[in-house]
Amino acid sequence: WCSLCSFLCRSLRVTVTSWCFLFQLRKKYGDVVSLEFGWTNLVVLSGYKTLKEALVKKSEDFADRPSLQIYEKFLEQHGEGIVFAKYGDWWKQQRKFSLLTLKNFGLGKKTLKLRIVEEAEFLIEGFESEQGLTFDPHFHLTYATSNIICSIVFGERFDYSHKKFLQLLHMLEESFVLEGGFWGQLVNAFPFLYYLPGPQNKIIQNQRKTAQFWQEIITNTPNTSFLENKMITSLLGLFAAGTETTSTTLSWDLLFMVLHPDVQSRVHEEIDRVIGKGRRPRLEDREEMPFTNAVIHETQRLGNIVPISLPHETYRDTTIMGYTIPKGTMIIPNISSALLDEDIWLTPHQFNPGHFLNSEGKFVKPEAFIPFSAGHRVCLGEQLAKMELFIFFTSILQRFTLFLPENEARPSYMEAHFGITLCPLPYRLCAKAR
Repeated sequence: WCSLCSFLCRSLRVTVTSWCFLFQLRKKYGDVVSLEFGWTNLVVLSGYKTLKEALVKKSEDFADRPSLQIYEKFLEQHGEGIVFAKYGDWWKQQRKFSLLTLKNFGLGKKTLKLRIVEEAEFLIEGFESEQGLTFDPHFHLTYATSNIICSIVFGERFDYSHKKFLQLLHMLEESFVLEGGFWGQLVNAFPFLYYLPGPQNKIIQNQRKTAQFWQEIITNTPNTSFLENKMITSLLGLFAAGTETTSTTLSWDLLFMVLHPDVQSRVHEEIDRVIGKGRRPRLEDREEMPFTNAVIHETQRLGNIVPISLPHETYRDTTIMGYTIPKGTMIIPNISSALLDEDIWLTPHQFNPGHFLNSEGKFVKPEAFIPFSAGHRVCLGEQLAKMELFIFFTSILQRFTLFLPENEARPSYMEAHFGITLCPLPYRLCAKAR
């Protein structure tokens, strides 16, 4: 037994290599490690073989979700939602409904692919508005990805100058940091802290304001199935997950491009050869662009934006790698142990698109590539995210050459902010029209 508190209570600014705290535990104790966090016993699973056994082969055994104190009050009022719901019939119905809804909207009058292509044009306009000057791309990327979810759920998008929507995005971003960082984890371990003054109360305030925003939107949206108050959490889960993870991945994408101009040049060459400059990128181009596809996947691997996934809970008594784990045990899937495994990846801590290319230059995807997790709780927006990542990334690189400002410190991918996701530290770049 050892304490996880000292690790979780570190600064929100962490180095990617120091994330190896869990790797150190794995090296010393193995792929199945018991930890004590406050009054909660939990088990960390590491290594692709272990994760595959738990999340795929015994998926139902590990499909439950623990109760997290930082969300308890919100969930009591607005329902569990698909992300935090306990495993069972209600969760199965909601997940099926969400998947069918995403699929059906993609087959409507305006296909989902077209929605993303159209939003990519607004994203390009945002970059052009910077007029080649230094800027932080995070704002533009967040607006673009969030608008895809809005167009699916509400049938409309928000303009990039919409102040109230911008406030919502800032509030969600702040919540991700608070909930996944020091104060959120402290409250999960010691729930009584919610009754004391402190920054942890901002979590509840943001949750309340966010729910109010969505309630106002859906109340004014006719013929929607999201009229019930209890559906707010499902809606918020789709929006938060579909916005933060994709925009963060794109932020890593652009950071790697300015840090590796040789890779950017190869992407430019492939875009010019396959797509050219006279039409918009489309999803079908992906099959003919192995190097660009490899760059996007390598960004997901090394960016490692959800290193420990959301916590699971055992649905029944089970075993893993010969160890018995009782029902109701919190499980932490150490996703980064698969994405950064030295036995699988040639240069696990370096940006290397070659990880996803064979000797003939064709795209290949190793089995251990699981940034969306796996099994029953695999990210339901995986296909949507893949579409957005390819179209947004190729649209930006088709129009611009990205480079670092001369008089600013060179950013590093070895440092990041950790909340619910692992984000690059704020950086600025210049986008020159090609």
